[in-house]
Amino acid sequence: MGTRVPVKQREERAVETTRPWRMFEEMERWADEVFTTDWLRPFHYRRPFMLAETWPRVDVVDHDDSIEVRAALPGYAKDEVEVTLTDHTVTVEGHKKSEEKEEEAQYYRHEIRAEDFVRTVTLPEDVDEMKAEATFREGILELTAPKQAPAKRRTLEIH
Repeated sequence: MGTRVPVKQREERAVETTRPWRMFEEMERWADEVFTTDWLRPFHYRRPFMLAETWPRVDVVDHDDSIEVRAALPGYAKDEVEVTLTDHTVTVEGHKKSEEKEEEAQYYRHEIRAEDFVRTVTLPEDVDEMKAEATFREGILELTAPKQAPAKRRTLEIH
């Protein structure tokens, strides 16, 4: 059995019963990836956005009554991972502590670095973030959140 990871709830200003803006949120995320500020570093090579890998890799599974999100986080410990959840997004953050370089040794390559990451994924349906549970085992973060019950329409009598 994996160890439990605390899930933080993010407060939002307004609760929406439908999310017609999701398409625009995805377009904004795409535009952020395409139009980065890398022009400030002209000699820094960056893979074209179509080939760029998004990290960490995430699976989002839509079950009948819940949404499951799995993220592969090799090399991270439970206390280096933070999960934030709203009714329609999940954000996974990793904060790795930097390792000290050996000063006596002469490095030929030094590619292993402590890097932080943030990944936000839009969920296919709204979830009840108060009942969400997350576990972390062997480098895999698993989050399960029950779907919100659909809003019921009610006709009001006018007095």
